Amino acid sequence: MSTVKTIQVDIVSAEKALFSGRAESLVATAIYGEVGILPNHAPLLAELKPGEVRVKINENTTEIFYISGGMLEVQPDSVTVLADTAERAKDLDEAQALKAKQRAEQILHEKHTDFDYAKARAEIAMAAAQLRAIQKLRDKH
Repeated sequence: MSTVKTIQVDIVSAEKALFSGRAESLVATAIYGEVGILPNHAPLLAELKPGEVRVKINENTTEIFYISGGMLEVQPDSVTVLADTAERAKDLDEAQALKAKQRAEQILHEKHTDFDYAKARAEIAMAAAQLRAIQKLRDKH
C-alpha cells in the first residue's frame, strides 16, 4: 500500500490565519501565471495576484480560498501563503463583489481627473477574481 505524500500548508492574512494543515497539493495564481506546488517542491518565493488558492487536502476534499494578493513561500516541507486579505471562497458575498465591480467600472467611465485609475483597475480585478472563485465553487456543488 502506498502512502500519499503531503506538505504543510499555512494560509494567513493580516487579520487572521485561515488554514493550517497537511495537503497533497496547492495551486495559486502568481503574477506570471498559475503555480502548482507538491511535496518536495524546490524553494520558491512568488508574488501572488488577486485570485483563488486551491488546497487539495485529499482525493475527496479541496478547500478554495480567495486572496487579494500577497506572497507565496515554498520550502521542501511547507508552503506559506501570506495574503493581504483572504477569505474562504464559500464565505464570499456575490452581491457585494458585483456591486464593488460595478462601482469601480462606473468611476473609471466617469474619468474624474483626481481619481486613481490604477486603484480602480485593481478593485475591478479583485472583484472579478472573487466572482470567479464564487462561480467555481457554485459549479462544484
